[in-house]
Amino acid sequence: MPGFTYVAVDKKGKEKKGSIEADNREKVIDILKNDGLIPVSVKEQGALNKDIDFSIGKKVKPRDLSVFCRQFVSITQAGVPMKEALQMLSEQTENKWLKRAISEVLLSVEKGNTLADSMRGQSDIFPPMLINMVEAGENSGSLEMAFTRMAIQFEKEAKLKATIRKATIYPIILVVAAIGVVAVMLLFVIPIFIDMFADLDVEMPGITMWVMNTSEWMTAHWYIILALIILVIVAYKMIYKTEQGRLAIDRVKMKMPLFGKLTVKTACAQFARTMSTLLSSGISTIDALETVSKIVNNIHYTNALLKAREEVMKGIPLSEPLTASKIFPPMVCHMTGIGEETGNIEDMLEKLADYYDEEVEMTTQSVLAAMEPLIIVFMALVVGTLVIAVVSPIGAMYNGLDNL
Repeated sequence: MPGFTYVAVDKKGKEKKGSIEADNREKVIDILKNDGLIPVSVKEQGALNKDIDFSIGKKVKPRDLSVFCRQFVSITQAGVPMKEALQMLSEQTENKWLKRAISEVLLSVEKGNTLADSMRGQSDIFPPMLINMVEAGENSGSLEMAFTRMAIQFEKEAKLKATIRKATIYPIILVVAAIGVVAVMLLFVIPIFIDMFADLDVEMPGITMWVMNTSEWMTAHWYIILALIILVIVAYKMIYKTEQGRLAIDRVKMKMPLFGKLTVKTACAQFARTMSTLLSSGISTIDALETVSKIVNNIHYTNALLKAREEVMKGIPLSEPLTASKIFPPMVCHMTGIGEETGNIEDMLEKLADYYDEEVEMTTQSVLAAMEPLIIVFMALVVGTLVIAVVSPIGAMYNGLDNL
């Protein structure tokens, strides 16, 4: 569908500019007139006229959504009508994708649609959980409470992601640094010594010959290494997009040393926190499970939650299919069962979420504590090997001079 830029004025004579996707120019004019605007100019966007955007995907972080929810509550609690609140938020939001989405939501609300339905039209920006919570809040007259709960939810989610990122990025940085040091030495430093040793009548130790041969091969075939790295990354992404590939990779993630426990605890934290938030807002267990299944980042937990949803629809307690899945820890199943028996499942899940948030933090610290010395030892062995390979023939050369 082509895009059109427009300039229009409202009934007060205020100029408005924007862009709309429509089948043709006439449709754009009709849309503007229905919105109470008088079109001044409507131009189709050509490939060269569109804004150039180098970002990949529409990136709206949990922290951005948390700020949006907090600001919405603050503005509406001050007595500002919802439409004006959305207008203010669209003007002061920094994230461009969220800014555009809020503007589109405002246009939809002005046409008489509910806030939830308007946000559902921007589902690539607003997650299903937020939309469901807003819908429940509108139906129960507790919209501000829904936004407050979602602000807390997004803050917890942002903290959880930051914790996981800390556990993965730091080791990656160390590994990349180690590989970088080795590559620099093999591609630039060792060749200098190769030229020097070539002019000397010195018998090369086996380790030196191996390093020299490796360096010469890498210098001549560096593009092969680069191509292999790119090929592995592309292959991983392609395999992960297939159902069987994702099942296999996500299973490996759950079984990996060190990181396996982190994967399981993260999924449990996401499940418990999201279920607690949704159930507390009056959303049914069936709808909540469908929403949670879209949030967890492991397909095995997604499938387990969808299976649990089917069982709950038959009248079976939630704790039973969770136990039958055999991927949720006994504590999750046990506390869910207690919550169902006491009729206090929301609070029980919230306590469970708090527990697993702490567990994720502790596991992250354990992973970092275990990974750091291993990577340092690896770096020491590699760099030490290269140093020995360089120093050994130099030592042999000096011994030869002493014998003279």
